[in-house]
Amino acid sequence: MRRLTVLVLLLGVASPLWGQDESKLGADFRKEGASFRGSCGSFNFKSFMDCAQVLFTDHPLHIAVGSIAPQNGFAAGPAFVAHYTPNESWRLSWNVDAVGSINGSWRAGAYMKAIFTRPPKIVVVRGRHPQNAHTGSLEDPVFHLYAQTISLNKIDYFGLGPSTLETARSFYGMRETIPGINVWWPIYQPSMAEVSLYGESNGRFVAIRGSQGQPSPSIEQLYTEATAPGLTTQPGFFQHGEGIRFKTKSLFLNDHVRLNYLVMFQQYIAPGNSHFSFRRFTTDFSHQIPIYSTTKTYTPGVHNGPDDCSKGIDDHTCPSITKNLEGSIGIRLFISESMAPSGHVVPFYFQPTLGGSDINGNQSISSYQDFRFRAPNVLLLRGSFEHSIWKWPLGFAFMVDEGKVALRRGDIAFDHLSHSLSTGLTLRAGGFPQVFLLFSWGGKEGTHTIANVNTSLLGGGGRPSLF
Repeated sequence: MRRLTVLVLLLGVASPLWGQDESKLGADFRKEGASFRGSCGSFNFKSFMDCAQVLFTDHPLHIAVGSIAPQNGFAAGPAFVAHYTPNESWRLSWNVDAVGSINGSWRAGAYMKAIFTRPPKIVVVRGRHPQNAHTGSLEDPVFHLYAQTISLNKIDYFGLGPSTLETARSFYGMRETIPGINVWWPIYQPSMAEVSLYGESNGRFVAIRGSQGQPSPSIEQLYTEATAPGLTTQPGFFQHGEGIRFKTKSLFLNDHVRLNYLVMFQQYIAPGNSHFSFRRFTTDFSHQIPIYSTTKTYTPGVHNGPDDCSKGIDDHTCPSITKNLEGSIGIRLFISESMAPSGHVVPFYFQPTLGGSDINGNQSISSYQDFRFRAPNVLLLRGSFEHSIWKWPLGFAFMVDEGKVALRRGDIAFDHLSHSLSTGLTLRAGGFPQVFLLFSWGGKEGTHTIANVNTSLLGGGGRPSLF
């Protein structure tokens, strides 16, 4: 709370600190200070919303909020955002944030985007939703350099495979540091689609610890290295990945169907203990069927950092809260398979999970407990429906999930799937983080209520995956 109070005071006194010969950063501070005094100086509904936008989305300083990870609470702290244009060919931005939750978990990171801008193409845009069409600014190569550390005090572990029991629950804590770089490079851009190559190179440094004082025993009291590979030793990893993405534009089928396909191949190399080295192949096929021409695509903004909701690479204002009817139907197929040489194992902390939400905050078969099923191989099939309530930014959602985990790749198939139904409310307002409040049922282990606030601003970029 003290950090948030300091941030508000900084916003209130920002503009007098900068003289006439101010820099670009100084001008941004001055403008934000003026916006803060103008929006937060009176008390009515409009001024309240305007003040909230300044406090939680503006730059250079704002309050970063989000659900740090399932069961680790709601986190808040300061965030700093800056932009720099050195010449006509490059656009640079920086995001720095540090947040903590009430249970002592925390995350801190620094993220830099470098966008190589090509000369814009003049095209005639048609379709139901031209404002969502990809223009030159979204088809430029994007480089992302980052360093992030996260410490979580409460993570469930039920064992490995699809047949684990609820009574086998234990808890552990984890700290992971990820320095790395990734790049999106468009290679083919016809009028209806975009094909991009993706590459990443990360260091992954994990430390596992026990978690005492929880409703179930600490992990070392129930499990060993044989039943939780990587429990007693966690070597450093060099993790590389290559992928290709196919994404449609508004001209495709007159914007009646939006496709976002990603295929990834990753290598996890442990030089200090090759026993833990493995590879992973992932396919993620997402389909969105918009009901109205005003329905937006809420995929992470490749050109933004996680604390930045800028509308474009040269327009650093965040989207205003819209008053449009929005609705869509979604279908997603996600398959991730791990390949380990004979005698090698996949560390349990790098294995994907189904149930509730995973460590990145993504929901799956949500009627089950968080992290309920864990294995090197996973399949998830989702159907969803989301619609705004009248023309408010508040909406309702309904989801049907089916999925399974498997210890062997050959067991990944569309049979013997666990399933779950979810319904609830969503909030997508301007640049504020997306909020979900879901009630889930339909599985074999009761019901589950999930409240989640996204760790990135709406329109902001994603953070590195923790597995």
